[in-house]
Amino acid sequence: MKKLVLLLLCFSLSSSSFSQNWDIDLLREINVNRNKNLDGTFLLFTNSVTPVVISTPVLITGIGLLKKDSLLTRKGLYIGASVIVAGGFSTLLKYSIKRTRPFIDYPDIQKMTDGGSPSFPSGHTSDAFSVATSLSLAFPKWYVIAPSFVWAGAVGYSRMHLGVHYPTDVLVGALVGAGSAYACHRINLWLKQRTK
Repeated sequence: MKKLVLLLLCFSLSSSSFSQNWDIDLLREINVNRNKNLDGTFLLFTNSVTPVVISTPVLITGIGLLKKDSLLTRKGLYIGASVIVAGGFSTLLKYSIKRTRPFIDYPDIQKMTDGGSPSFPSGHTSDAFSVATSLSLAFPKWYVIAPSFVWAGAVGYSRMHLGVHYPTDVLVGALVGAGSAYACHRINLWLKQRTK
């Protein structure tokens, strides 16, 4: 997994004209040629990230505490930790790499939502995939996994549809989010074994 993330990171950071052309060509296909009737729907997905990312671990932890269910409380804390790790790592990458937003470099890209920080990787996508992956690992049921990843995928797509991220920003954001959740899951299992 670590090698795959490193390989994808190196691929996305390469400055070859092929990778940049592929990135902007796909973004143009998604953004410029978009179905404008779906703008509101994808704006809703983008705007859902902060409330979902905050409320999910808070609700699960709170219910666990109210029910005095230590396992549920631990799951809520794990989901919260995953989001914090993903957000921290995304922010570190953003300000280390400092990739400009696509609407700045390409005037034909139509920006339809906020996008102020550097572009790479997508923080919204990282947060969404962190929540989706950690929820799926904490509650491994199809009715948790399927909607979680459909939502996370829609969030990632919305960032391109709305013109604020390149496809590679979204891809690496998804990897950062899922990787952070998986790493926190493994650490949580390790800590649980040590306390036995």
